[in-house]
Amino acid sequence: MTKIIPRISTRGYYDLTHGKTIKKNSYFLYPKKDFEKLVGSKELVIMIHGLQNDNAGAIAKVVLAKNRLSNLGYCYPVIGFSYDSNTTGGHLLKHAKRALSAGQIIAKKNGRNLAMFIENFKSLSTETKIRLLGHSLGSQVILSTVENLAKKNHRGIIESVHFFGASIASDVPSSKKYGKLFDKVVRGKIVNYFSPTDEILNWANNEKFVKGPLGLNGAMGKTISKYHQKLVKPKNHRFASYAAVLNSFP
Repeated sequence: MTKIIPRISTRGYYDLTHGKTIKKNSYFLYPKKDFEKLVGSKELVIMIHGLQNDNAGAIAKVVLAKNRLSNLGYCYPVIGFSYDSNTTGGHLLKHAKRALSAGQIIAKKNGRNLAMFIENFKSLSTETKIRLLGHSLGSQVILSTVENLAKKNHRGIIESVHFFGASIASDVPSSKKYGKLFDKVVRGKIVNYFSPTDEILNWANNEKFVKGPLGLNGAMGKTISKYHQKLVKPKNHRFASYAAVLNSFP
């Protein structure tokens, strides 16, 4: 019998064509009893997938993260955040821009949902260190989560952030606005794994779908001291390739 992967989900909350909000619910937990067991954990990792992942894809990314971190000696729970990133027409070139745009809208909106989970979980388990891993569009979910948590004045509520092939802008870690937010909300470090050979980010940058992605050439300008970046050479843009070149955690 396959082990069920615990996940925070907002599947079905957003329209897959344009990103409109369908349900204003916060999130649902599956299976709920597994989350009750997480209360009191010393640490917890939340894996946030990228664009064009259905629920099965989201689960697969958690399994990849869990296995890789375990190989690196990390022994704490790894769970997933599953959201509507499988936007309509993303596999067709003629619809790529619209599919990405819808994905970006949905990812931004999901910052509210993930922030609510973090708030709620930390109110039950104040000592648990929460670490976030974001691949590709998952970086936008994290950015939006940090914004939402900062608005509510949560200092150091996230322990660390790891970006892989991030699709957010390269000036985020050096901008006054976002630098201040990350400094406030993240207690430990922010690590960006970037790759100038990432074919998807190169394509998105050349097509001007994403201007200067952070995951392509790293950060621009002077960054906050908590920010670190590592040049890596994954085979391709897939999370499996980035996980394969991860050699330490956290």
